[in-house]
Amino acid sequence: MSRILSYEEKDTWIHRLSGVTKLIFFLLWSITCMISYDTRVLAVMFVLSLIIFAMSKTKWKQVGTVFKFIMFFLCINLIAIFFFSPTQGTKIYGTETPICHLFGNYTLTKEQLFYEANVMLKYLTIIPAVFMFIVTTNPSEFAASMNKVGIHYNIGYSVALALRYIPDVQDDFAKIKHAQEARGIEMSKKASFASRIKNMAAIIFPLVFSSMDRIDIVSNAMELRGFGKNKKRTWYSAKPFKRNDYITLGVVILFTIVAFCITFQDGSRFYNPFV
Repeated sequence: MSRILSYEEKDTWIHRLSGVTKLIFFLLWSITCMISYDTRVLAVMFVLSLIIFAMSKTKWKQVGTVFKFIMFFLCINLIAIFFFSPTQGTKIYGTETPICHLFGNYTLTKEQLFYEANVMLKYLTIIPAVFMFIVTTNPSEFAASMNKVGIHYNIGYSVALALRYIPDVQDDFAKIKHAQEARGIEMSKKASFASRIKNMAAIIFPLVFSSMDRIDIVSNAMELRGFGKNKKRTWYSAKPFKRNDYITLGVVILFTIVAFCITFQDGSRFYNPFV
């Protein structure tokens, strides 16, 4: 089975970075993207995301399926934004430039299109960072790095387990899917898209139950071994900070400061090309 969103060891400068460096980068990147609605900042971040994602040498088969699902729900979200708040862009930018009247009270405006384009750009900027963080970070090393900066090892170990068991959940999903197909339930491209979504949804409950069984087994094993008894613990996998870590942190902090300065230079986080 071709696993998606799972760590794969590669010799790139991103893989060699400390897990803490990648976590701080991801958090600052996400916060900047969520706060800023400045199209210029988001456009630069989007291009940089694609460049860094390419440099991580992440294969499309690792993220392609998840990306398609995310884009599907993103399109639904954008349509919902328009139908529930068709004048949001007009309220934000203070002008109204109609393109065409659709029906009823719904009129498509340049301001609304620009606002929703920024929303899509924000998602497309964060998604590569999420993928890169997951597929380039060794779960055990990441937990050790989190503990090194003062985060309790219980939290670090929980995160490591979550990342480590992503491939196992995928294997369970494949087994249940194959079992359903053996019973005559069509899940290939031969079935319609709506039918596939419906049949895939039927896998969720068996997958949840199997995951709960795994959680119970792991938690019992950890409890029997006295996990959490001591205040500190040692780690087999630990990666010290190196020159590239400090350079990366310096660059991302500087970029965050510059991005905020550009975003709020006129007192608003929305870039307005209509004035």
